[in-house]
Order: sequence, then structure tokens, then C-alpha cells
Amino acid sequence: MSVALVELETLTSTKTACELLGLARASVYRARAPRMHGPRPARAVQNQPNALGAAERAEILAVLDGERFVDKSPAQVWAVLLDEGCYLGSVSTFYRVLRSDGQVRERRAQASHPARVRPELVADGPDQVWSWDITKLKGPTRGVYFDAYVMLDIYSRKVVHWEVHTTETGELAKAFIENCFAANHGVMPGTAHSDNGTSMTSKNVAALLADLNIERSRSRPKVSNDNPYSEAAFKTLKYCPAFPDDFTSIYDARDFAATFFAYYNTEHRHSGIGLYTPGSVHDGTWKYVRDNRQTVLDRAYGEHPERFRGGPPRAPELPVRVWINQPPSKIES
Repeated sequence: MSVALVELETLTSTKTACELLGLARASVYRARAPRMHGPRPARAVQNQPNALGAAERAEILAVLDGERFVDKSPAQVWAVLLDEGCYLGSVSTFYRVLRSDGQVRERRAQASHPARVRPELVADGPDQVWSWDITKLKGPTRGVYFDAYVMLDIYSRKVVHWEVHTTETGELAKAFIENCFAANHGVMPGTAHSDNGTSMTSKNVAALLADLNIERSRSRPKVSNDNPYSEAAFKTLKYCPAFPDDFTSIYDARDFAATFFAYYNTEHRHSGIGLYTPGSVHDGTWKYVRDNRQTVLDRAYGEHPERFRGGPPRAPELPVRVWINQPPSKIES
């Protein structure tokens, strides 16, 4: 290295010295720190003091891969174990352990849809807005389908009532809605939302809702995101591991629907409502479940506070309100 460069650097800077001597700074830096050829030395692995031990990771994997939870998401497993008084780690810890074992991947084809702004419906409690739709269930032979009519409350996600028929008509839709009120002990919503199917737009349904002073809301044509809660419930139904390829008869379809919707209302921990069951949110008993979860979390924090960097964990709360197409916030002047 040039002696003149070193002497100038002490008086000015490397950049100025290189400019005065006509040298390239990159050449100077490269000469002082030559590139290493061959493989780089392995970085030392730093063990985090709060990391789970091998036995704890093995226990989490054993639980998640066990027969009981093999078809459940980590969030579902976390909620079930917490309700039973057991805390093995957070939901993110479950995902981290699964990821390190190569068990996290997307299993479905994903589609993206543009944001929608109408209709705009909001509910901050049960029985304010109901959403209903009809989905096809494949029958025993080609071209034969059964129609599942499903009504749910968008705040609690509870399936208020369901029916399976061999066809879709306005008369059946009207009778179905009347049966929904009976199944909900006569309590009716302020708004009933649906898509633009022929049964939903029939005069029978329109007249019934008008007579009962229930506001009728409908999705825009060919916009499934305008009816997200019903669509999500149908996806949960058809992605259920026990969902068959086809049903041998309408009685077979009804038996399956009875089993599934009973499970959905009373056992399925729904991610959109704090991992509580729709039934508990609808009848208000979720508050007792939350208190029990908090007791378990407090005990876990007391045993290992160093593992909770964000402070004492809190049991999930319910959303204050739920929307169908929430409008953009108004800009305050």
C-alpha cells in the first residue's frame, strides 16, 4: 500500500486521499480486505436461553401429529388444549416447531379477488345480521345433486338452521326461513343477507321478509366475496376430512349435515371469533371459557415468565363488530 496514501488518510479521509493520488477506492478496500476463496467458515450457532428443549419440541410434535389432532390447525389445537388446562406453547411456537420439521406448506390452490365495497353490513352482537346460501352436495350418480340450505349468524358464526332437499325452489326457501325463526326460538334478525340465486330473489322470500319487517340484503351478481360468511362456512364443510366424495342418498346427506353442523356449532374453535365455538359466542358462555383460558395462561406465565417477551399473555377476545364489506374510514378534517 502506498505510503503517501496512508499519510494523506491521517490528514483527510480515504476518499479524499484516493482522489488526490488518482487511486480507486474500491481497489484500496479490496487490497486491504482480500476476498476469501473456498467455503466460508460456518457461523457459530447461538442457542437462545428461552428456547424450547428437545423434549418439549418432541412433545409438541407428538401432540400435533397424533391421531386426535392430525386434521386440526395449530390454532385449533392450541385452543382445545387451553380449554383442557394444558399449555405447551403459543400458536406461533406450534408453527415454528412444525416448520422446522418440514410440516408447514400450503395445501390448497389460492385465488385473489379485488376488494369489494358493497353491500355494507355490520353486526356487534348475535341475531342482528343473518347470512344464508345454498350449496350443492354431489349425489350417487352423475348429474344428481342435493341442495343444502344453511342460515348462519355472522357475528357468532353459529349455524342457526340447515336443511337438505332434492331441489331448490322459492317455496322451499320460504319454508326454510320460517323454520330458521322457529329453531332460534322465534328470535329474528334485523337483516337477512344472501346472494342472487333464484330462490333468494323469489317473490315468496321477498314477501315473507317484508311481512316480518326484516331488511333484505343481496350480493352483487357474480361477487362471492359479498357473502363471505356463508362461503367460508361451506368451505369449512367441504374441506372437512370426513366430507365424502358423494352421498348415496338424501338421508345420507342429512345424517352427515346433522353431525357436521352439531360439531361446527359446539366444538369447532373459529379463528374469526377468538377461537371460541360459534355456539358459545351466540349464547354468551364464551366469557366463562375466556376466564378459564386466562387462568391457564396466568399459570403458564408464572412458571416460565422468561418465555413471554411481550409480557403476560392474554386470552383472545371477541371482535367488537363484524362487517360484510367494511367501508374505508372517513378522513377527519
